[in-house]
Amino acid sequence: MSRDLPRPLRYAPLVPDPTPGPLQLPVPSGWYSLGFDDELPLDTVVTRRLAGHELVVVRRADGVSVLDAWCPHLGAHLGVGGRLEGDALRCPFHGFRFDLDDGRCVSTPYGGKAPPAARLRTWRARAVHGLVLCWYGAAGEDPSWEVPEWSRRGWSAWRHHRFELRGHPQEVAENAADMGHFGVVHGYESVEATGPMTTDGPLLHASYVFGRPSGGVVGSASSRVTMTIHQWGLGHALVEAEVQPMGLRTRHLVLSLPVEPDRLHLRIGVSVAWPGRSRDLHPLLAPVPRRWLAEAIAALGIRRYAGEVAQDVPIWEHKAWLPRPALAQGDGPIAAYRRWASQFAPQDYGPTSGTSAVRSGG
Repeated sequence: MSRDLPRPLRYAPLVPDPTPGPLQLPVPSGWYSLGFDDELPLDTVVTRRLAGHELVVVRRADGVSVLDAWCPHLGAHLGVGGRLEGDALRCPFHGFRFDLDDGRCVSTPYGGKAPPAARLRTWRARAVHGLVLCWYGAAGEDPSWEVPEWSRRGWSAWRHHRFELRGHPQEVAENAADMGHFGVVHGYESVEATGPMTTDGPLLHASYVFGRPSGGVVGSASSRVTMTIHQWGLGHALVEAEVQPMGLRTRHLVLSLPVEPDRLHLRIGVSVAWPGRSRDLHPLLAPVPRRWLAEAIAALGIRRYAGEVAQDVPIWEHKAWLPRPALAQGDGPIAAYRRWASQFAPQDYGPTSGTSAVRSGG
């Protein structure tokens, strides 16, 4: 995260409701981001948490490894003093070494055969468009779909920010279908859907056009924004936007990492396309190199984007989960979204009846 960005926002957790009702939202299956590349330096052991599991992440030039953090020998945390030795992870307590790909112990300092039971659990992980993704199967299942790679050529580096909050990936992703909040929470004007929300297995598409008041990252006049949301599962969303009249194209990432069933690390990112000509954005920008301009706009854009997401955070933290919300015309396709989202919950979980209000993840 860039040093000049505001510190991650934190909100005090709510006091648990003594009578929360019967429904709880489990951590859904899906691909979750453990961080951007610059948060996970090459050949370095970094600790992460996913759905209550303590993990260590090692990003290498030829791939990424994610393993359980506790040494199966005598329980040392491999993210605290553990280090790489060739293609193995060395425990800081007794020097046991573990293969990064399959987690088996390959040697001990005592010589002889390594104990077969000394084996780390490995997690399915991918390095995709500047991120490290890890699969979580709510029922222990293997991944049945992937988040696709896309070209980053002609785009700025990701500028990003992280929030820590009480919440759940389903509540965050629901914003893609919730048209009503765009004007009330974010001040967008004349919000319209430019087509129906569509789904295809784990992928959801939604598109909108709206007016944004003055104060954008380029110029001071009001602008018209076309926004297309691509949501893969409940933890990974790419938002493609074009700002008129200057023709600025941006990409935004919304990445939920459920560290516990009721706690999120929410990462957001901004990348900006190199303009065809710098003067297309503003005549005074004509001498500025296209690449430098895109990087500068992204640095400004993450500030505004973090400010907009910060408007949602207190609502997510304090809202209740209503299995049967009293929807109104104009809300957007929230009911259709929830039917789509249900595929990521464990098969034996079915919040389809009852009217109890349960705090999100409470």
